[in-house]
Amino acid sequence: MNRPDPAPSALRNAGAAGLPALSTDWLRVFLTVARLGSFTEAAHLLGYTQSAVSRQMQSLESALGEGALFDRLPRGVAPTERGQALLPRAEAVLAQLDGLRTDLTALREVSGGRLRVGAFPTAGAALLPRTVAAFRERHPLVELSCEEGLTGGLLARLDRGELDLAVVSTTAGADLSVYDLRKLLDEPMYVAVPAGHRLARRRRVRLAELAEEDWVSGSPHSEHGLLGPAVREDFRPRVTFVAAEWIAKQGYVAAGLAVALIPALAADGVRPDIRLLAVHEEDIPPRAVYTATLRGRSVPAAADAFVRLLEKAGAQMGR
Repeated sequence: MNRPDPAPSALRNAGAAGLPALSTDWLRVFLTVARLGSFTEAAHLLGYTQSAVSRQMQSLESALGEGALFDRLPRGVAPTERGQALLPRAEAVLAQLDGLRTDLTALREVSGGRLRVGAFPTAGAALLPRTVAAFRERHPLVELSCEEGLTGGLLARLDRGELDLAVVSTTAGADLSVYDLRKLLDEPMYVAVPAGHRLARRRRVRLAELAEEDWVSGSPHSEHGLLGPAVREDFRPRVTFVAAEWIAKQGYVAAGLAVALIPALAADGVRPDIRLLAVHEEDIPPRAVYTATLRGRSVPAAADAFVRLLEKAGAQMGR
């Protein structure tokens, strides 16, 4: 069945050098005629009538100004000097458009493009690596990068367009109202104590039972960071040692010098000479962990795919 003459899709020279709007359909038909050397064969291949092909070539010639693009020969047609000049240009234009369609399809189908993810430190202990492994298995052609940072810094990078997605927590005290959030999990807290600690055989403790202990924390001020929600009139942890890294905190604990608050996401990486005791939820409620994207900014399809895998990993870890 022959197709009707298509409506032109406009393509204007970016240089605005006086050229009129051209139809990409005209250019495709032109290249087909030039390759086959025949209006009839081009019409048959493209599913048009021969008269439709002739009209499109007339329209292209008219748009480009006076002068034929094809010489009519006893057997078929051949590009004129003007037609020869148009050939590489038409090929380049259509190659660019075809490449664009390929790139956009890859983005839509998560088979190309890039994804930039940031996450707070303890998410990198297990949650993020499990998700990255699953994502790479399913979408190996996406250029994926992951960076660690504190929630406030991650949100600032989202604002500047340096990240596509961030994994953040509510304990940072940041204003989350301008972000689109998807909750991943509620993360309980543990107290890490040395293996020989008087409470080491307990499964759950109240923080009041640790009122006389020395603590190691990421900030010298107990009201900041993970310990912040625990501070109240009858309990103010005595921060004796300050260490930002989890490895250093565990070192102080294992040496019997201090106890430390450990989020559940970091539990898999705890040393064997340390015991984890669940903290009663009335003392420190579980902290909420979210994915964050900047509200109003379009989100790559790869980010949606990554979040779905984060949710799956978070559900498995919460069992």
